[in-house]
Amino acid sequence: MNGQSVLCRLSKWTFVACGIWLMVLGGYFMFARPPLLPEDLRYLGSSASQIEVLLPHLASWLQNVFTVMGGFIAGCGVLLIFVSVSAVPQYLRGTGAVLGCAGLLTVATMSWTNFVLDSDFRWLLLAPPIAWLFGLVSYAAGGQAERLIVAVSRPNADAPGE
Repeated sequence: MNGQSVLCRLSKWTFVACGIWLMVLGGYFMFARPPLLPEDLRYLGSSASQIEVLLPHLASWLQNVFTVMGGFIAGCGVLLIFVSVSAVPQYLRGTGAVLGCAGLLTVATMSWTNFVLDSDFRWLLLAPPIAWLFGLVSYAAGGQAERLIVAVSRPNADAPGE
């Protein structure tokens, strides 16, 4: 097993794991997340009963919002898994940039926002961007190794023929 294939597999399976995590997170938002977490109430500086009196339909509205958001999160996970198993092993041009941009817009933004909000889950939500970064580094290193292997294995065009 050469270095390129190990790095490629590592990158692929890291992104597959990130995709599965996104699908599970999306399912949580669609089916299990309560409208307001204790940290939400702390941030708002109100109790659940105060909010219910002031905004009686907020909980049902938030449930719809979280259903939509969860669907988008899970859909992103499905797409990430597809890209991981199809484009990552082939080192298709632009794959690294797309994965980097997707990670920045999804898991990195989510993690950063949870730190800004002083979320109870902020440290746990630092893991996905770290895993994503690990996948990107593995992908880039594997691509470099592949290019080096191709360059070394090509016959030198400048060498005189026999």
